[in-house]
Amino acid sequence: MAADGKDYYEILGVPRNASKEEIKRAYRRLALQYHPDRNKSPDAEEKFKEISEAYAVLSDDEKRRLYDMYGRAGVSSTYTEEDLFRSTRFDFEELFRDLGLGDFESIFERFFGFRGRDRGPEPTRVELEISLEDAFRGGERVFTINLRDVCDRCEGSGAEPGWLEKCRVCNGSGQRVERRQTGFMYFTTVTTCRACGGLGQTVKKRCEKCGGGGTVVRPSQVRVHVPPGVNDGDVLVLRNMGVWDRMGGRRGDLLVQFRVRPHPYIRRVGDNLVVNLPVAVSEVVSGRRIVVPTLDGDVEVKLSPELLTRPLILRGRGMPGGRGRGDLEIRVEVTVPDNLSREVKNLYERLSLLEGGLMDEKRRRLFHR
Repeated sequence: MAADGKDYYEILGVPRNASKEEIKRAYRRLALQYHPDRNKSPDAEEKFKEISEAYAVLSDDEKRRLYDMYGRAGVSSTYTEEDLFRSTRFDFEELFRDLGLGDFESIFERFFGFRGRDRGPEPTRVELEISLEDAFRGGERVFTINLRDVCDRCEGSGAEPGWLEKCRVCNGSGQRVERRQTGFMYFTTVTTCRACGGLGQTVKKRCEKCGGGGTVVRPSQVRVHVPPGVNDGDVLVLRNMGVWDRMGGRRGDLLVQFRVRPHPYIRRVGDNLVVNLPVAVSEVVSGRRIVVPTLDGDVEVKLSPELLTRPLILRGRGMPGGRGRGDLEIRVEVTVPDNLSREVKNLYERLSLLEGGLMDEKRRRLFHR
């Protein structure tokens, strides 16, 4: 984790309310500046590690929330250093590819000392559609997906019970070792055994249930905690709940990406909520009171001409966020009613004659000074 006395926002040079895009732009600039292959100063590598750690935390909503609430201790108590980067590896891969800095695996093996190829099975991605109300309140959702799981007949071996034997090519090691001599130099090459695929065992008779694959597809029920204030596109990592990997002998991770459906009349802008309220001119002039349903209960709005030029802002009535709740903004929009009856049109014509005379006088004073 970052050294004592250092602040992740300070490290990236962004304010505490910075958007994800601002954080990404700051990291791109600093990564180009401090990458040790480009910057030969003695402290470049340490600085590169520092800004990468800050980006790994602040670019992820859940890690950022923990950091904002509890500081570095809240992050370090939940994530190991390797998990810190693995859960955001897709962002790093895209950034490094765009910047021409190399691939994620080689960079983090070099600078952080953990190997990307040892991370186990590839994660499984699924999308979970929720409403804006669900995103506001949070809670639990349960859904069923078809996942490839270990075959219960062969227990993942791919062989009928009793029809598995030690690989004769690698003698059960799963590897082939080749040694060759060039002059006084000896070279050793270790590769995965092709005969058994690195398993160390070969199948004499394939499993009748899975056909020798070692896995079968079966429905799996997944229970997900929806964090209050979750954004469209946020990803929740469920450890060891993904597809069974025969080579690794364990499950991969399940990445649940939230998709928030658009609301019929409420728009989300960051942690703020915006409602466009259609009104008639007569309602504004008469000061009519209108009840507006929101995600946080009904709000009564007393219309006035002032609301035509500036929105009504209710502090702390928006979405939950890492720094408290956002605001609710109600914007009044004058709209001509549809399908006016003849009686109503007659009333508008009479009103136009009365108002028109007043407005003619006002325009006369304005235009003929």
